[in-house]
Amino acid sequence: MESASRQAPVRAIADRLHSAAIHLLRRLRVEDRALGLSGPRASALSVIVFRGPITMSALAEAEQVRRPTITRLVDGLERRGLVRRVNDPADGRVQLVAATAAGKRLLQRGRARRVERLMQGVMQLSEEEQRVLARAADLMEQSLLVSF
Repeated sequence: MESASRQAPVRAIADRLHSAAIHLLRRLRVEDRALGLSGPRASALSVIVFRGPITMSALAEAEQVRRPTITRLVDGLERRGLVRRVNDPADGRVQLVAATAAGKRLLQRGRARRVERLMQGVMQLSEEEQRVLARAADLMEQSLLVSF
């Protein structure tokens, strides 16, 4: 087991990353509102678009909510024409939730808006700071940090 003194600096880094990620996501959430989606609906649509057709149970697990909650979210997305329920080709008894073309377009517009907002902030940094941020993004993308 690592000693507490060796863990302290790592804990401080983890705490700062946690805080920065939460603040960043809160700032970017404004862009989702511009699309007319609540945060939970935007998040669920993102999972559906990027994972492809998914079962309701798997979607509920990914979103860390109960099945009735995900059912309400999907119902709302379906009413807006952003997702549809389809039969699983491998097992006709199973239904999947798939994004429609309109859902994919809306999510891509939202992502472009969030990226544009981030880009404006990054452009305020020096080239050296941008390189440091790019390296930090590389580290965050590595499986060590994102798949625990």
